[in-house]
Amino acid sequence: MTDQQAAAEPIAPQPSSMYRWVVLVVISLAMFANYYVYDSIAPIADILKSDLGFSDANIGSLYSVYSIAAVIVLLLGGVMIDRFGTAKSTIFFAAICTFAGILNAVSSDLTVMLVSRFLLGLGSEPLIVAITTALAKWFKGKELSFAFGINLTIARLGSVSADWSPTWAKFAYGGWQGPLVVAAVIGLMVLVSALLYGVLEKVAARRFGLGEAGETDKLVLSDLFRFSRSFWFVVLLCVTFYSAIFPFRSFAIKFFIESWELTREAAGQYNSVLPLAAMIATPLFGLLVDKVGKRALFMAFGAFLLMPVYLMMAYHVAPLWVPIIMMGVAFSLIPAVMWPSVAYIVEERRLGTAYAVMTLIQQVGVAGMNWTIGRSNDVFGASVANPMGYAPGMWIFSILGFLALFFAIMLRREETGPNAHGLETITAGGSKE
Repeated sequence: MTDQQAAAEPIAPQPSSMYRWVVLVVISLAMFANYYVYDSIAPIADILKSDLGFSDANIGSLYSVYSIAAVIVLLLGGVMIDRFGTAKSTIFFAAICTFAGILNAVSSDLTVMLVSRFLLGLGSEPLIVAITTALAKWFKGKELSFAFGINLTIARLGSVSADWSPTWAKFAYGGWQGPLVVAAVIGLMVLVSALLYGVLEKVAARRFGLGEAGETDKLVLSDLFRFSRSFWFVVLLCVTFYSAIFPFRSFAIKFFIESWELTREAAGQYNSVLPLAAMIATPLFGLLVDKVGKRALFMAFGAFLLMPVYLMMAYHVAPLWVPIIMMGVAFSLIPAVMWPSVAYIVEERRLGTAYAVMTLIQQVGVAGMNWTIGRSNDVFGASVANPMGYAPGMWIFSILGFLALFFAIMLRREETGPNAHGLETITAGGSKE
């Protein structure tokens, strides 16, 4: 009788697969608009230099202050997300992102632009934390790597759209301000999508008994001493990889115009190959890794592809599409494997700290490298009259690529030894044992 009574107790229904994928698309659209605003500087880097007198170091600083703001947010921790919940916090930080996009378009003053980019960093990184947490809540134990891949695909469409804006928004490129106005309008979608996600989560909590979000990505300093060597190798791979990718993209369109003599439209299209390739390949790599494992090996292969591409571009040793495609594969493969891998290395209750540490160190590296590359370009006179002035910066990127390969090899070595966490063996439906 007791068993019958227990069986008769109502069980809260789970959200349907369709509902989960709608949630994924909605929150990913916020990332799409967020990525567009972030990448809106690169297509006008040379215009900022010619129209407003900005140096390459100034342009690099527009990216560096974003990363500095991200570090500050991570050091403060996920207090607001913990207190007010994922939905409310997402809306709040989305509003900051939208305001930052508007502020960036209204003034030619460098200080105002730096403030707007700083605000963008303050809003964007907690927003990404909340979205990452939501993905883990809705998809853990299901198609997690694939969901991460789809999320990155939609987000990177924002980068592709920004890179292609000299083509589809050519009407706006009469000066520095038009493209930033377009970015501000698109930035409104960050807030709209966050509001829609808030509605979806509220409905799910009422209809499906969906629990609160799991641990958010806040930094717990005492946990730093408990992470394994595998985790730290992933962190070091993360910072070297992203420090080689994102600062390159900051100056890539300017570099393609001045070193490869491309039009602004063609330069933007070449730069878009990286996120465009990632849009297609990242979820496919996620599915592949879910099925076959070998995560450290895949990351090593991606780092190997990245290592030579910068020197190939600097010295024109091959057609531009060759190193760009190699970089696109690496940019698709490594993130598709790296971020979900942390969930296998770190126990669930410390995942928030783990992701916060990764993101913090990544942003420190990206902030320093954006300024370093800009300064290098200034010191060596990189310009259309002196395209080889870009070569020292390309050597710096190549060294980072080599270090990324080294850390991936060390991770592979750790994960094939007695302290392995299953990165090479766990497949979809498998276990750590």
